[in-house]
Amino acid sequence: MNDLHVFALDGVGEILAGDDLVGIFLDALDTGSHELEYHDVVIVTSKVVSKSEGRVVVFDGTDEHRERLILQESARILRRRGPLRITETPHGFVNANAGIDHSNTPAGTAVLLPKDPDRSARRFRAEIARRRGIDIGAIVTDTFGRTWRNGVTDVALGCAGLRPILDLRGTEDALGRTLEVTEVAIVDEIAAAANLVLAKDAGTPFAIVRGLSERYFGEGSVTGDVVRAPNGDLFR
Repeated sequence: MNDLHVFALDGVGEILAGDDLVGIFLDALDTGSHELEYHDVVIVTSKVVSKSEGRVVVFDGTDEHRERLILQESARILRRRGPLRITETPHGFVNANAGIDHSNTPAGTAVLLPKDPDRSARRFRAEIARRRGIDIGAIVTDTFGRTWRNGVTDVALGCAGLRPILDLRGTEDALGRTLEVTEVAIVDEIAAAANLVLAKDAGTPFAIVRGLSERYFGEGSVTGDVVRAPNGDLFR
């Protein structure tokens, strides 16, 4: 069996537009006397990606302004209930209120989702390779609700260097039965595991997951491999 080691990096301050996110991550890594290892997976919360990419907007707190922002960030509105909107974003994510976030951001502002989280993950991974000469995986994460279940968990919005889905169709289970439909969302499972060490109130936007199976590494993207197309969705 594989042993996983999951840990967060402390001491990260407020992230601003234009900040060198990789440099901030590496400083936190060095301050904590940690070293990257081959095929570590670095978890980066979408909020700090958005902040560094200038995706923070003025928000006056009114329902009218919230509605305008939601419409601006949505490809379409799927359901409405009071102030809640279930939306489909241009990325293809189905989530609440287009993923617009008002927590851990200065008063009078809101944080939008990154424009292209897969691209953000690829850039982060490539810059780590350039500066430290090591091959890692990278996942940009956010907190989502789940259909039919209470509570939230972190999922992957973007990834690089990882196979997002582990396709077990055609393989056999422990009793020799052929699996016909099993596809495992590896990047979402990694994101959820990392969320256990990423305290919402402690300024810990980075985590490292170490010890993952080599079969999880490869090429792919969240938008290309994880997001379900509408023609495969019974509810859209």
